[in-house]
Amino acid sequence: MNSNGSHRPEPATTADEREMLDGWLDYHRSTLAWKCEGLGDEQLRLTPLKPSELSLLGLVRHMAEVERYWFREIMLGEDLPELYCSQEEPDGDFHFTDGDTWADSERVWQTEIELARQASAGRSLDLVSDAAVHHRGEVFSLRWVYTHMIEEYARHNGHADLLREHIDGATGE
Repeated sequence: MNSNGSHRPEPATTADEREMLDGWLDYHRSTLAWKCEGLGDEQLRLTPLKPSELSLLGLVRHMAEVERYWFREIMLGEDLPELYCSQEEPDGDFHFTDGDTWADSERVWQTEIELARQASAGRSLDLVSDAAVHHRGEVFSLRWVYTHMIEEYARHNGHADLLREHIDGATGE
């Protein structure tokens, strides 16, 4: 446990590139989980930063979609349905009902994290996606996907910091 009370794994400071990328990605995954820790479903659904629809529950659901998309759809070329979004509801990850719970959302998110780890395990950072998989025909290296995922989590963890502070006053790095 860190001095701030979280269970976040500190990234190694002298690791090789792959270990460093895995370390930072896991650190940011753990940071989002920490920002949600101890809150009930109603608190996790709150959108206190009007007019934004951002909520902690929505961020977790969004990151499940993002993990699935980049590691499995883009890098492995898997044809997978969206978890929460659709053409009719492109922001479905941020729109939920009372039936959508933290327990279910966290389970889906953690499953997608584990599947992302499996998708990248043993693969070279130089592995390049198939251009036909991306809607704009772009290709991405696994290195790029890792870097993007770290950036995506870091940006949304900044949102999570603000949300958590507005919900119950909790702050922390």
